[in-house]
Amino acid sequence: MSILDTTFKTPYNTAPFAQIQVTDYIPSFTQAIAEAKAEINQIVTNSETPSFKNTIEAMAFSGMKLDRIANIFFNLHSAETNDEMQKNAQEIAPKLIELANDITLNTELFNRVKTVYDQASNLELTTEQKTLLEKTYKIFARNGALLNNEQKETLRAIDTELAVLALKFGENVLAETHAYQLHITDEKDLKGLPEGAIEAAKQIAEAENKTGWIFTLDYPSYLPFVTYAENRELRKEITVAAGKKAFQDNEYNNTENVLKIAKLRHQRAQLLGYKTHANFVLEERMAQTPEQVKTFLHDLLQKAKPAADKEFAELSAYAQKLDGITALEKWDGPYYSEKLKQEKFNLDDEVLKPYFKLESVQQGAFDVAKKLFSLTFKEVNTIEKYHEDVQTFEVLDEQNNLVAIFYSDFFPRKGKRNGAWMTSFKPQYIKEGENHRPHVSIVCNFTKPTATKPSLLTFNEVTTLFHEFGHALHGMLANTIYPNLSGTSVFWDFVELPSQIMENWCYEKEALELFAKHYETGEVIPMELVAKIKESASFLEGMATVRQLSFGLLDMGWHGQNPENISDLKTFENEQFESTKLYPDVAENAMSTAFSHIFNGGYSSGYYSYKWAEVLDADAFDYFEQNGIFNKEIANKFKENILSKGGTEHPMELYKKFRGQEPKPEALLKRAGLL
Repeated sequence: MSILDTTFKTPYNTAPFAQIQVTDYIPSFTQAIAEAKAEINQIVTNSETPSFKNTIEAMAFSGMKLDRIANIFFNLHSAETNDEMQKNAQEIAPKLIELANDITLNTELFNRVKTVYDQASNLELTTEQKTLLEKTYKIFARNGALLNNEQKETLRAIDTELAVLALKFGENVLAETHAYQLHITDEKDLKGLPEGAIEAAKQIAEAENKTGWIFTLDYPSYLPFVTYAENRELRKEITVAAGKKAFQDNEYNNTENVLKIAKLRHQRAQLLGYKTHANFVLEERMAQTPEQVKTFLHDLLQKAKPAADKEFAELSAYAQKLDGITALEKWDGPYYSEKLKQEKFNLDDEVLKPYFKLESVQQGAFDVAKKLFSLTFKEVNTIEKYHEDVQTFEVLDEQNNLVAIFYSDFFPRKGKRNGAWMTSFKPQYIKEGENHRPHVSIVCNFTKPTATKPSLLTFNEVTTLFHEFGHALHGMLANTIYPNLSGTSVFWDFVELPSQIMENWCYEKEALELFAKHYETGEVIPMELVAKIKESASFLEGMATVRQLSFGLLDMGWHGQNPENISDLKTFENEQFESTKLYPDVAENAMSTAFSHIFNGGYSSGYYSYKWAEVLDADAFDYFEQNGIFNKEIANKFKENILSKGGTEHPMELYKKFRGQEPKPEALLKRAGLL
């Protein structure tokens, strides 16, 4: 058992994964927490008058060793976990919450912060320093510094319980995802499925020493099945299985966890003087209030619902004409949508996939970044990886200076959660004249190469890769002084702008020509296919929009009112979905019990931000389109005002500096075909 010294003797101080044992984490956290406490104590006991430097700045650079260890541990807990890691997480999470509370509930420390905050107008501070001061003060005020001792103890208890519940929620979803298998032994049940999906299912079966084919709830396995399998009963089986994750009568049921989390969050908000959890969260968002979020969601719903109803009627009529389906169910949606899309646009994901070999798409993202921001990605093998699937890159600027270290991790495996995300192992910051560059990672779950085929992506997966790469650019191009204002440390409803804007390049001929080449022939994707991709981009967009809005409304339902009276989760969900409902309800399914975004992923009261950011990204990309999608001047404005600035200034101010005006929703409505 050893303690991690975070001045790693590795290239660029990268994490030495191979040298870290699972048993190292608990003693390392214990020591790093003690050091962080000592650093805070030094600030508190400083006999000098509180100043920006000896209090606010000193706090910004405290606990960095702990942050480094936590970044490594929790990133692996998401991407490469095991039973021992999960046990450690249950032990570590409460300790971190306790430390955070020790800091924010420390009266003497708060008094020092308040002294500096109260004289802010007399201090000569830069914009970034003003933001840091305000943020530091709010961290205390919003986390109980103004409470009496008894209230502070209550807050501590709530925070500790919430940390453990969120971890348990996530572990239950992961366990349920891995517990289900659709095991097929009769070849006729594979009818309609693409060759790649069949081959991947055979590989899963072989790995388990079973005959036939196995489909799982991991997206690369699940999505092709529900989209292409002709056997309606099996589509139903796997769809229902996905929908009842953590809503079954077993040890992984999340119903009580959801109710507890919602109620504890509400109690916490009330304790701090806020009406609801959403009021508390949104104070630090561009949207500001639950009322504004609900107005935003309902305004969009008003525009999208008529289109969605029309699309649903068309899809239902199509399914009836084709197969005599009298009522379209959830397990029919992806299947008939794909069939109708093929008929309308003669565009089949399986026809597109050969042009989207994973390695080429990743290189395409790199090439787009080079044309826009003059970055070069150079693969290196001198940096340690936590799994053999991971790739490592040096990111260099035009002068060959190191901008960042970049990790990519693309394939599903046991111990890795579903979905796609960007994260960082080390933030960017400037200290004592040295600009410490960040270590950034993107993690996805794409189909693995098989014996006969490389990993070929669906178009949806192509946009996912570009999306996460956009977040990565936000992290990699960070250029701020303080680590807690760096990169993606921005208002939550602004963080999706850099990711969502990158998706736009996937639809552009100029960008596709860089990377969309047939994996066997090298032929560039035919332009008629590009035209169809663009044309089909708004296909069933009304339904897709309503679906996203339904998630945002469910989130606001849990967090924008008092949840004390919610006794039945399923009834409550149905009430929230009333205005957005298209498909008949499935009695044994629930959304909330596996809604990791809001119960285990930081998006509580923030799910609306995906749509909010779409308004920003459509408006921002419209600026590029008007002047050329690789216009260097606009790309530079985006880099200088958005990507490099992190959370150093209010996002609306940064956006206006880039765009010259506030965002308007017209570009989004036009793009979605809803105008």
